[in-house]
Amino acid sequence: MKRIQLGNTVFEGKNDVYLLDGDRTVLVDVGVSLPDVREQLRDGLAAHDLTVADVDEIFLTHWHHDHAGLAGELQRESGATVRIHEADAPLVAGDETAENDDDERLRAALDDWAMPVESRERLLSFLDSHDELAGEDVDVTPFTDGETFDVNGRTLEAVHLPGHAAGLSAFAFDGESGREAFVGDAILPKYTPNVGGADLRVDSPLAQYVDSLLRLVDLDLARAWPGHRDVIDDPSARALTILDHHRERTENVVSVLAEHGPCDTWTVSAHLFGDLDEIHILHGPGEAYAHLDHLARHGVVERDGREYELVDETVDVDALFPAVER
Repeated sequence: MKRIQLGNTVFEGKNDVYLLDGDRTVLVDVGVSLPDVREQLRDGLAAHDLTVADVDEIFLTHWHHDHAGLAGELQRESGATVRIHEADAPLVAGDETAENDDDERLRAALDDWAMPVESRERLLSFLDSHDELAGEDVDVTPFTDGETFDVNGRTLEAVHLPGHAAGLSAFAFDGESGREAFVGDAILPKYTPNVGGADLRVDSPLAQYVDSLLRLVDLDLARAWPGHRDVIDDPSARALTILDHHRERTENVVSVLAEHGPCDTWTVSAHLFGDLDEIHILHGPGEAYAHLDHLARHGVVERDGREYELVDETVDVDALFPAVER
């Protein structure tokens, strides 16, 4: 297995594309559809005496453009099979109904979160100006959780880990040091993957993401190969660190409501993150919403219109998250 790192100035930093070479040339993720990234991927393949035409199969961890954007043009040039979880398949395929539903869902969320008009316009302008990042439509081959694939004598197992995206999936395999996995953005070595704003289709986003973190812990991976930056040498520890981060953020949300009284999602986001720009105009309130939703489902807050009111000021936040043996 070889890693090709691609530039990414729009999202979480350098993207990782993994090359599984052998009898068949297989890629895990492909990067965003931008001219410089396209050339970096071609150069990365050339460094291993390969061209785009040699690619036989592409596994996508999820639908986000910085992971799937180049898949369509790579498929057009190579005829590669492109595999992605069934939940994300319509968006990568360019299904018009799925795209329209996603756009309607976005506008409804911005209204529900009480995003100010100026911030909404800045966000929509940013998103419209980056439409090309999605690249060409793809003829996708969907898979489901638990499916296995033989790749050059190695078995990849799809592990569905929703939260950051509805269809986000890792691909687990037996590596040199034990069980390993390509994990996309399920866990990252530096940042915590956004939950709540990164994919508005995810119901109960924080609860689903917590379940995915616990599933990663249970996998007891020796190493994880993420979608950005460098290898994670203790994936279970990293998953637990991210779980702790969300527990602390939930405490922060409770503190905001205790200090300021009933607040809408945008106001809570402003107290947590301050001023936001570009994609973070979506991700900030999305994260605040994920935590407010989690608190509401546990009866800690009640919602009246767009505002959330703290009704249990003595809440034990630890009780809202599963106890994990460390």
